[in-house]
Amino acid sequence: MKAVVLLSGGLDSSVVLYQAKADGCQCYAISFDYQQRHRRELKSAIAIAQRAGVNDHQVVSFDLRQWGGSALTDDRIDLPRERSLEQMSQTIPITYVPARNTIFLSFGLAYAEAIGAQRVYLGVNALDYSGYPDCRPDYIQAMQEVFTLGTKQGREGQGIQIVTPLIQLKKTEIIELGNRLGVPWEETWSCYAGGDVACGVCDSCRLRLAAFAELGLRDPLHYEVV
Repeated sequence: MKAVVLLSGGLDSSVVLYQAKADGCQCYAISFDYQQRHRRELKSAIAIAQRAGVNDHQVVSFDLRQWGGSALTDDRIDLPRERSLEQMSQTIPITYVPARNTIFLSFGLAYAEAIGAQRVYLGVNALDYSGYPDCRPDYIQAMQEVFTLGTKQGREGQGIQIVTPLIQLKKTEIIELGNRLGVPWEETWSCYAGGDVACGVCDSCRLRLAAFAELGLRDPLHYEVV
């Protein structure tokens, strides 16, 4: 079975790639250079794809900076820093990129149908404190309908399935799954800040560090602040 895996290079998407391999899929990874602040993640995506031995790895480039609307695509907007987990859970953060997963899934769907894949794997998580609207089950359900109605494969009864193995897992459970699958954490990247060393204080770093700490594990990444 062929599967397209949306691979950012982050912790979650790397676990999803290894899960797709464990599911017996021939994996075709796709990553996105949308001129994001944290383009450093693409280096990790390439490394993870190589370590996992994917059949092919595509990097699609486009520029979302022209629209802005997010701290990840507009350098004039400050990143949230040093927020507690409780603070993160209160509102959808400014790191939300408008319609990002819809854009990503559209590319993933096109790639999947072009190569005759049966699945598209996506590392969304509905329990994460960030609470992004395009990481929730009702959104995935709606996009599955698009996958079915908007493709030749779908209309002919051979629809492409969106697979979200992490959607109901806590971050600690995702790390435990990744440990069982042998994900090389040292190759992954979560930081939003855009530097060559993870900042340790943005929301993404703090979520990651808190999960490793809760499990009594050491995150192998080097951080400016821990």
